[in-house]
Amino acid sequence: MNPPIDLSAPATRFADILPPNDPLREELHNEVHARPSARIRLPVLIVFVAVLNEGVSREQECEHLRRLPGQEDLPLAQMQGNFVRLRFGDHTLKWERHSEFTRYSIVQPLPEGAGLGTSEPELLSALVTPPGWMRDIPGRTVAAIKMVMLQAELPEQTPQAQAALMAQAQHWFGGRTVVASQLGGGHSWALTDFRLNPSGFERMLVITPPDTTETRAGRISQRLFEVETYRLMALRGLPVVKALAPMLAEAETQLSVITAQLENKSTSEQQLLDQLVALAARVERATAENVYRFSATRAYDKLVSQRIAELREKPIPGTQTIGEFMQRRLSPAMATVAATAQRLASLSERVSRASALLRTRVDIVTEAQNQQLLEKLTRGQEMQLRLQSTVEGLSIAAISYYVISLLLYGAKAGKAAGLPIHPEMAAGALIPLVLWAVWRTTKRIHDKLHRPD
Repeated sequence: MNPPIDLSAPATRFADILPPNDPLREELHNEVHARPSARIRLPVLIVFVAVLNEGVSREQECEHLRRLPGQEDLPLAQMQGNFVRLRFGDHTLKWERHSEFTRYSIVQPLPEGAGLGTSEPELLSALVTPPGWMRDIPGRTVAAIKMVMLQAELPEQTPQAQAALMAQAQHWFGGRTVVASQLGGGHSWALTDFRLNPSGFERMLVITPPDTTETRAGRISQRLFEVETYRLMALRGLPVVKALAPMLAEAETQLSVITAQLENKSTSEQQLLDQLVALAARVERATAENVYRFSATRAYDKLVSQRIAELREKPIPGTQTIGEFMQRRLSPAMATVAATAQRLASLSERVSRASALLRTRVDIVTEAQNQQLLEKLTRGQEMQLRLQSTVEGLSIAAISYYVISLLLYGAKAGKAAGLPIHPEMAAGALIPLVLWAVWRTTKRIHDKLHRPD
């Protein structure tokens, strides 16, 4: 009997207790910890940049991160988990790689003169990264946000108190109209104008109470960044459908013309087949080129909705919430993308049905041609049988002639030998017998050839 395993012993491993691990077990288990939220100490400035990483390798991104002070020996293996947080003296930098884009987040102390009471504070001059480092990030920018997170006493839930804080926040945005929400059921405020500044950045302002924990501040910033990034990634499907619309309209018109020609039988099957093949190729090419973008748009739109729901917004009197703004501006675009995807799929199905109709028409024509060919073959066989019967009749006469000739020569030979025979009379008398014998022999051969096995 084996001794019991001491689970408290430090040398005990799962291999002593469990079956062998599935090769993906640890990777899948640790996926939930792959992108942890940052712990952010307020007040803070967060500079966020998301770039498309198509054609950009992990090695290129690692080489760029090595340009940061003290990161010359950053190992590439550290980036295999798609998440790296680099800590410096007074700031941190977070790198995250996704399927289509890579995100860089720089968390640094809030510069002087950037709090409430200022108007459009200049923030990029205080950026802690080396000059030109952000400009040289490999990829193409899809989102760039400057977020300021402050601590302040939030007003009571009265319109007058909220209006006073809203006035200060709008002054921070230069007096422009903003979209604002109370997050977490009223815990914090988030404001943005969803506008690109001349620097290429959007601006967001988050106001939280003094007792906000660092973990909660990190979750708030991450959700807001994800809402904006996923919104922009979802909208990448809109230019695609706008460019696809003329082709779809032309293809639908062409399909209508082909269908009318099918109905009227005014065009040959070969011409219709050539037109349908060309149209089907165009439709399938458009589907292959855009099906991923349509699927990605649906996925990003769903993520936007999930992140907005996680914000647990409450309205601030006189302003739109972030969710309402998204609903009014993003939903029509997403509906357009979904309608175009359905339109393309429907067009492909209609082309398939038209092809099936054409195949049916070709099959009917082929069957008619085969029927005519069979009728011609049948008539040919009947004529061959008649000709064969005629030839058989002539052959009986010819064979009988040669047999009678042989008998005549035999009779003449007998007469020459002294037999009392009249050759011509004997040959004439044998003609009926010879004809009957030849006919009977031919009939027996014919019956034998046609008799079943």
